[in-house]
Amino acid sequence: MGRPSDYSPELAVLICARMGEGESLRSICRDDAMPALSTVFRWLAGDKAFQDQYARAMDARATLLAEEILEISDDRSGDAVTDPETGAVRMDAEFVARSRLRVDSRKWLAARMSPKKYGDKVTQEISGPDGAAVQTITKIELVAAPIPEGMGEG
Repeated sequence: MGRPSDYSPELAVLICARMGEGESLRSICRDDAMPALSTVFRWLAGDKAFQDQYARAMDARATLLAEEILEISDDRSGDAVTDPETGAVRMDAEFVARSRLRVDSRKWLAARMSPKKYGDKVTQEISGPDGAAVQTITKIELVAAPIPEGMGEG
């Protein structure tokens, strides 16, 4: 018996439940009882209800990644190593670097899975005096504008 290829609401729920528990879609689709990755993408393209379910599962997975970030950041268990000969304690730079990579990878993924919740918010409003809209002019308008009195050659 081959992999399922016809859309099934039960399979869609199972896929989204596994994703919501932190499993990647690629990992889920490696399971012989699950549809191929390309099949899931085809289902997503053709079914609005599945798209909504999938989006909620991605949001849940992003939340799990955010929780993992806290766990990784708070875990100091491998930060220091003791030299067996001298007893000197030193920072394990490789462990700390690996932890930083794990945190950064999860931050990046969470921001893409749930950009409204975990994405970088780089918005800035610009306003004129008293909150009025800023007037914009083109370079041509700037060059063609008359020179205000008192600002001419002197």
